[in-house]
Amino acid sequence: MCNVWQDRCDYDRRHGGPFDRGSADSWYDRGRNPHYYVGDTYSSERIEKDKMNSLEIAEYMAGYNYNEQFGGKKDWGEFD
Repeated sequence: MCNVWQDRCDYDRRHGGPFDRGSADSWYDRGRNPHYYVGDTYSSERIEKDKMNSLEIAEYMAGYNYNEQFGGKKDWGEFD
């Protein structure tokens, strides 16, 4: 999967990590709000931007930007 956007391979893409949370925020059409979870999403401590270092913020933004460029968006129409 790394052939399309090689930089994606340089980030920890674990569920709950900064890259994952950035791509999820983009997927669900939420604004940019850097954060991540220490463990699994929603079942571990959430780390907010003010507690993140510059690398973690860069990983979040890379995930967000990756999904903006190559991903899709959640189709909310199924609930109408």
